Amino acid sequence: MVQAISSELIKRSGYTNERIETIYLGGGTPSILSVEELEMIMETMAGEYEVNPLAEITLEANPEDLNIGKLKSLYKLGINRLSIGIQTFQKSKLKWMNRIHSTEQSVTAFQDAREVGFKNISVDLIYALPGSGIEVWVEDLKKAADLNPEHISIYGLTIEERTVFGHWKKNGKLVELPEEEAANQYLKTIETLKSLGFDQYEVSNFSKPNFRSQHNSSYWAGQNYLGVGPGAHSYDGSSRQFNVRNNAKYLRAIAGDDIYFETEILSKTQLMNERILTGLRTIDGVDRREFQKDFGIDLFDEHRSEIELLQNQELLEFDDAKLHLTPKGFLVADEVALKLFFDE
Repeated sequence: MVQAISSELIKRSGYTNERIETIYLGGGTPSILSVEELEMIMETMAGEYEVNPLAEITLEANPEDLNIGKLKSLYKLGINRLSIGIQTFQKSKLKWMNRIHSTEQSVTAFQDAREVGFKNISVDLIYALPGSGIEVWVEDLKKAADLNPEHISIYGLTIEERTVFGHWKKNGKLVELPEEEAANQYLKTIETLKSLGFDQYEVSNFSKPNFRSQHNSSYWAGQNYLGVGPGAHSYDGSSRQFNVRNNAKYLRAIAGDDIYFETEILSKTQLMNERILTGLRTIDGVDRREFQKDFGIDLFDEHRSEIELLQNQELLEFDDAKLHLTPKGFLVADEVALKLFFDE
């Protein structure tokens, strides 16, 4: 797989002539790779692309994959940001989620990363866990903040059909947290993290000042990006490419120099709707003037009745310049965006 990813990086080197400003090793947990394997990928990128020497380079990591030796090697490799999947500090819930790391490993991994020199660390937490009340969730948030990370990402537990959790739910072995309770936990997150010095800048993301994820922010700002590996997406401003998701098919296609992705040319309407969808996910919202400049349409005039209705429902706020969601609106961000979409 590492060889195939490196080969794709070489094949796709003509996709962009822009200097690379951010690199994100994730969409899975690449910390399971050896330092030598990660080095192969990093060296291929350095050889094929112009990478900003100050680029933000993030590695997603499980706590159990990190130790002092590996962290030192990762730091030396040029990785300057870690996203550590702590998920929860509740021992019973870690076991229930089949996570093999312990609470102690989470804390140690974070502290070791600091000792090595990492100055930009994000931690991931999961809320709305069955059987966990709002008090326990707030305790998780406070324990995460006590580590003093630069960034915290929170995700609600989702149950997919063809998973262990999906099977448990179907057979009555898992009862999801009521939607209202999950919503209360989300709203409490915004309040709690703000009091602890973290600003919300996107639906699921909170940071200390000047520590927003540059990489993820580029997605929401509609910037171009190249995705490499099975299931990866790429965007060049006018089209999207979708790599085959199946690992075996991906490996065969790369080895045989076959086509391993599909391309979708985006219409003006699709581009407008994507701007609305991604813009509303952020605290900055959708800029009325930029939207009109790029698409020749006044979003506010076209959807004034919908905007006013959403405002009355306390889901949306707007002024002459920007349209953005309220904390309550963030709970249903995609649904709100759909109400403002344009028809083809």
